[in-house]
Formats: sequence, C-alpha cells, structure tokens
Amino acid sequence: MIGIFKQKNPGNAFVLLVYALVLKFSIFIHPVIPSLHKEDNFLYRIILNALLSLFGNAPVFFSIITFFLLFTQATLFNRICNYQKLFPKANFLTGMSYILVTSLLPSWNYFSAPLLINSVMIWIFYRMTTLYNSNKSDAAIFNIGVMTGIITLLYLPAMAFILLVFFALMIMRPFRVREWLMGVLGFTTPYYFLFIALYLTNRWSWKNVVPEIIFRLPGIPSNIWITCGIILLIIPFMIGGYFIQFNLNKMLIQIRKSWSLMLLYLLVGVIIILINHVDFYENWIVTAVPFSAFHAAAYYYSNDKVLPKLTHWLTFAFILWMNYLVKA
Repeated sequence: MIGIFKQKNPGNAFVLLVYALVLKFSIFIHPVIPSLHKEDNFLYRIILNALLSLFGNAPVFFSIITFFLLFTQATLFNRICNYQKLFPKANFLTGMSYILVTSLLPSWNYFSAPLLINSVMIWIFYRMTTLYNSNKSDAAIFNIGVMTGIITLLYLPAMAFILLVFFALMIMRPFRVREWLMGVLGFTTPYYFLFIALYLTNRWSWKNVVPEIIFRLPGIPSNIWITCGIILLIIPFMIGGYFIQFNLNKMLIQIRKSWSLMLLYLLVGVIIILINHVDFYENWIVTAVPFSAFHAAAYYYSNDKVLPKLTHWLTFAFILWMNYLVKA
C-alpha cells in the first residue's frame, strides 16, 4: 500500500477513497449525533443547530458530512504538500497518512467544531507557506488573519492559532510592523461584526465576548485502546521528524521554513488541547494535519523495506480491530 501511494498516479485518488471507506465505514454503522460543548463558539452553534433541525432524527447524515470533510481534508492537504514540494517527489502518502491518523481515535470521526477548523487551517497553512515569495503580502496576511479570527468563532480555544500567524510572519517574512498590524487587524475583523450583531440583538455582554481560558493537563487515557492509538500516533511522528532533520540540508530554504512552520503548527495544536481541557478527545484532531505530514515523511524517507510496511499494517489492523470489533 505504501508503494502504491508513494507514486503520483491519478488512479490513486480513487484508491485513497476506497482506503478511507475501509477504515471509516464504521462511522456509518455507529452514527453519532454531535453535541455542544462549552468551548464551542457562536458560529459553530449556529451551524450545528441548523444541521440538527435538518438531520436531528437521522444521525447517519452527520456521518456522511464527517466522512466528506475528512476525505476532502486529506486530498486537499496532500495536494498542497505536493504543490509546495515538501517531498522530493509528488505522492499520495500525506493523504493516506491523514486518513490513517484521523482513524486512530474514535472521537476524531465525530462531527465537531475542531473538525471544521481543520478544513480552514489547511487553507491557512497553505497561504502561510506562500508568504515567502508573496508580492502582495499585506492582502495575504490580512486574509490569513480574517480566517484565523473566523475559526475562533467556531471553537474558542482556537484563539491560540494567532500565535501561528505570528510564527509564520517571523519565519516567512522579514520583520515589518505594518504586516504584523495587518495580521492583527484581520484577526479582529470577524469580532467587529460579532460585536455589531450582539449589540443589535441586545445580547451584548462581556461574558459573551471575553473568553474564560484555563490551562489544564490532559488526563490519563481511560482505556487501553486510546493509549495504543496515542502510541501509534507518536512513534511514526518521531521517526518522520528524524528523517526530516536528517534531510533538511538537502531542501530548499522555503521548504525548510515550511517544515519548521509545520512543527510550530503541531506545538500550537498541543496548546489548544491544554486550553479548557475536557474529558473527550474531539479537540485533539487539531493536531492531525501536522501529525499526518510527519507520518508521511516516515513512510517516504525510510530505506528499510520492512519497517514502514510493518508500521502501516500494524496501524491499519489496530484501527480495524478497534472500530469494528471493539465497538461491536
């Protein structure tokens, strides 16, 4: 399977779809109606209430939406990695890794605000990587700020992603005060319209605007399956990180900067996990995008013909066991 996805074959898009259906078909067998959490913000509450009014009595529709989002995220992120030449040769390993990574924890296959955020963050990450050679940087930075502000209206702890905007400016651009101010202006623009909406609907209150942020360490996983999923998430990441570091000198400077930004993306995602921690793992999916890139590196750069295949099929078998047999 790794050999198939290591090549850029147009037919691999269909193979990736079949691959995703095999791993994620359990979400259609065990559909789940999403629920609201206190961290979910105004925009997500509007979206979820609208969907519940349409599909509330048919949870399988949420499974269909979730699968569509996960598959489009995988294909879009794979295309961006190929376009930005994060790997020496174009491949489908990033898309495969994203499908694999998002199947390791069952709650990552539920419709949620963090799942929606990933679709936007993939686009934001792409725009960040293009800042290095951008001729219209002010407009690009403003748009990145606006989209970052919008995701905070979906999920409150996503406010930490403003740090990623600043990291991108530090890495991709020479320091210019104007560009940093454009990023801040873009980030606050969605809140300008939110304040107007709250004022006009007589719902203006500082409690509705100022978030309560509390940092807490994640609890110990409640069962062995979650623990195994986290282990299978971390080990390929460490292997991929080693290969990236080993091959860093062979990469163009823009690609090096993109990988540095990818690592910072992961670190900010970990910060989001720590904000207003609750006893579920849906919000951990904000780390799935950078994790999948490093997993893809582990599969791509390894010269060993056995280890990457063994790692992949072990992960594949674990996901099938957990999703189909444990849930049954």
